[in-house]
Amino acid sequence: MKKVYATASEALEGLLHDGMFIAAGGFGLCGIPELLIAAIRDAGTKDLTIASNNCGVDDFGLGILLQTRQIRKMISSYVGENAEFMRQYLSGELELEFNPQGTLAERMRAGGSGIPGFYTKTGVGTVIAEGKEVKTFDGQDYILERGIVADLSIVKAWKADDTGNLVFRKTARNFNPPAAMCGRVCVAEVEEIVPRGSLDPDHIHLPGIYVHRIVQGQHEKRIEQRTVRKKETA
Repeated sequence: MKKVYATASEALEGLLHDGMFIAAGGFGLCGIPELLIAAIRDAGTKDLTIASNNCGVDDFGLGILLQTRQIRKMISSYVGENAEFMRQYLSGELELEFNPQGTLAERMRAGGSGIPGFYTKTGVGTVIAEGKEVKTFDGQDYILERGIVADLSIVKAWKADDTGNLVFRKTARNFNPPAAMCGRVCVAEVEEIVPRGSLDPDHIHLPGIYVHRIVQGQHEKRIEQRTVRKKETA
């Protein structure tokens, strides 16, 4: 099976359709699939539901899909750093489903593992629990959360071989492995494609069985908020 594609748009060819559900890796702007996001923008696919920790910033990451009104609903943990997100949500243009970060990660992992749902204490007694089944275990309440199964996963990795085995770079791993697992089809963008057999099996973070298409590219790796210390003078 061919997994390596020349461009992000080619890697997404035949996969996109209006109204689809996409799981996206990344945390803030760290480890985001920026090339694939741009290709989705250029394709004009609309009415999207996207599960991702957050929605980028106003002019980068998933935020560019807000600018073009391509997102209908976000399933997220954090919605700061994005004025357009706030505007669309408050005006009723954008639907939002809040998830605690650990719950969102586990929903993705569960969906990718064939687990339809699980119980968690996180969110009990809050708005997160509204409308959800509550069960008592050992005298404590837990709420039922459903596993996420997306039409498409888009993720960013550091290295891959041509079979789709992925290695992530430090904290850029974040939501990428569970996001990759929960998609019926997973497309990964990487910084480097290495020869088959050159990756130490013990160092592979996500096996290629989860990855269907790969594209190599150059990445901007923008920083959300650059904070530096003033230069000390003698």
